[in-house]
Amino acid sequence: MPAFELGIWNAWILVIPMLIIFFSDIRATVARESGDFQLTKKERRILNVISLPIVISFIYAVFLPLQLDTTWLYSGLIIYLLGITITAVAVLNFASAPKNRLVTKGLYRVTRNPVYIGVLLMQIGIVVTCISWLYLLLTVVLLILFNAILSARARGQRNQRS
Repeated sequence: MPAFELGIWNAWILVIPMLIIFFSDIRATVARESGDFQLTKKERRILNVISLPIVISFIYAVFLPLQLDTTWLYSGLIIYLLGITITAVAVLNFASAPKNRLVTKGLYRVTRNPVYIGVLLMQIGIVVTCISWLYLLLTVVLLILFNAILSARARGQRNQRS
């Protein structure tokens, strides 16, 4: 059974930077996108569903104790910090790119979705630092939903070209 306890040294500490980056990404996206950017109904549904495991994992993090003074903590922090770095750099790359143009500089040269990769690394880092199978399950659900939105988006772009 997963540990549930309120405390200062819980995973909520790791969620705060994630929230800051998340809201920065939203602001950068809104500032860059023009009025002709539209999501399909399916994409909107998937994005709404994606918020569910994120919100649940953030709430669960309040009650999830870090495994202090263990190798798990330090290993997880390395993965988490790598995710924070990737996500922060990706948001900066995205925000500094010309408006209404495809972003092809920085991390976007390597992958089309560095923010998703960074978020997943942060989530995995929390899984390792807390040794939580429930948080791992939420991360797997998030990975499946990220894949679904990317697949739906790719299909929509192919259909637009046809």
